[in-house]
Amino acid sequence: MEGFRGPHPPAGVPEPAVSLCNGRLNLDGYGNRGSSFPGLKKRGHALGNRSWIKIDQDGNSKILELDKVTIMRHCSLPSRDLRLLDPLFIYPSTILGREKAIVVSLEQIRCIITADEVILMNSLDVCVVRYMSEFCKRLQTNREQADDLPFEFRALELTLELTCTSLDAQVKELELEVYPALDELATSINTLNLERVRRLKGHLLALTQRVQKVHDEIEHLMDDDGDMAEMHLTKKKQRLEAYALGDIYFQNDIPAETRVVSKSAPGSPVRSISGAQKLQRAFSNTSPSKHGSLMSSSSNGENIDELEMLLEAYFVAIDNTQSKLFTLKEYIDDTEDLINIKLGNVQNQLIQFELLLTAATFVATIFAVVTGIFGMNFVASIFDLPSAFNWVLIITGLACVFLYFSFLFYFRYKKVFPS
Repeated sequence: MEGFRGPHPPAGVPEPAVSLCNGRLNLDGYGNRGSSFPGLKKRGHALGNRSWIKIDQDGNSKILELDKVTIMRHCSLPSRDLRLLDPLFIYPSTILGREKAIVVSLEQIRCIITADEVILMNSLDVCVVRYMSEFCKRLQTNREQADDLPFEFRALELTLELTCTSLDAQVKELELEVYPALDELATSINTLNLERVRRLKGHLLALTQRVQKVHDEIEHLMDDDGDMAEMHLTKKKQRLEAYALGDIYFQNDIPAETRVVSKSAPGSPVRSISGAQKLQRAFSNTSPSKHGSLMSSSSNGENIDELEMLLEAYFVAIDNTQSKLFTLKEYIDDTEDLINIKLGNVQNQLIQFELLLTAATFVATIFAVVTGIFGMNFVASIFDLPSAFNWVLIITGLACVFLYFSFLFYFRYKKVFPS
């Protein structure tokens, strides 16, 4: 593999294939010779290897076993960026532009994009398999066709496309479950339907958070021109190659007749300083901070319209997906409000019925008190009349009925009961 090779073997020696030795990929082409000191542990040997998929510009893919140190050296990445790609940890969706690579962690797609290759973390997830097959297919199909987008933008575009498509498909699948469940709950409020809606609402909140993270990451990139300029890996690579060719040209473009030997110091050749050497010395005297800024980032006037239009297209897509989730959440909130209204109405009906029972109980208690008094064993002249007790019962009953309807009229007057 070209992007990882070290020094080339001597002439006449066949170039060995990439080999695995003790679970670690040997990328220099010479095999793992180990250390001459048996008690000395090699640095980085304890770091675990992971399976990666390398996709080059021609659409060829290879499965490799790489450790963190090898990837850090090849892509010039700090260890904290590789931790974002670790599947054992849960990190929010991230797109980072570095000096020689773009670190992408969107949903299940975790990869490192350089100017001429993609190092994709191997996984059995459907998105990863689809990304590998689709990207290889596009590269092989468009190999002879001119494409305006550089390699890293095409790789980033497919990552955003699959992420947005996957999230939108999950939202549509959730909609097919939520709307019937809410309609059924609005019709019949029971424990089973409430538990089902509660579970779907939990899925909705989790999916909303995932979509929100992708939405915020794309929006952050669109708001920062420096981050977008940092992702022009092809232009930065071409600039570095131009600097290297210029240095070689300055070193080789020195006429032989300009080289004179000083008579005062025969052993010290003195060269006349040409214009090319002055320009080379000007480059060498440039401060490290300025030179690093030229290598690591583009100027403000650099064209970032390609990446901005690319991000804007998928920002609209993920914003549409987020709008669907918000609409779904509003529908759930409206259903909850409707259920609360229904439950409040039932509770009001129970309170009204309780008031009726209380009034009836009060009236019946008065009637029972009167009859209880006449049931006492005491002497009174009223007991001498045979029909006196019947008249007492009739009068007491009519009074109780009148009192009960008085309560009802009072409740209607105070609008406790609907008219």
